[in-house]
Amino acid sequence: MRTILVAVVALAATAPIVAKIAHADEVGGFKNDWTGNRIVIEAIADPKVQGVTCHLTHFDRSVIDRLSKGKWFEDPSNSSIACRQTGSLVIGDIKADEAGEEVFSERASLVFKSIAVRRIYDKKNDTLIYVAYSRQVQDASAKMSVTTVPLFGTNATWTGRKP
Repeated sequence: MRTILVAVVALAATAPIVAKIAHADEVGGFKNDWTGNRIVIEAIADPKVQGVTCHLTHFDRSVIDRLSKGKWFEDPSNSSIACRQTGSLVIGDIKADEAGEEVFSERASLVFKSIAVRRIYDKKNDTLIYVAYSRQVQDASAKMSVTTVPLFGTNATWTGRKP
């Protein structure tokens, strides 16, 4: 029993601490093959930009797929994102530097892999850019997807400092 407790504590200590900044609601999903693998669609409301909703899709491996291919505790890093204005835009105090800020993160494996969404403000084009990406880079290939929400003509209200 003590060995199991030590193993759990060691695993927890090595796992990256990733806070979920925004909450994702699963709004749909479907099986995409006979083994039961699923495509999951989640809705994510940007916590600092009211009126923007992002829809993130990602792969959820089935038990049959896990048995046949191994890698019991991880899903593929593939994801896709689309963000749109879904209400009046109220923009809070967002980071406006070139790195932007993380809006959402969720694990895609037990320890090392996660899928994240980052928001970057393009001041010149008055556009919010959302990038979905995997934190685990394999074979020098980062998996990512990008979408934009133009602010031009939206009469967006800035409650935070406008960059």
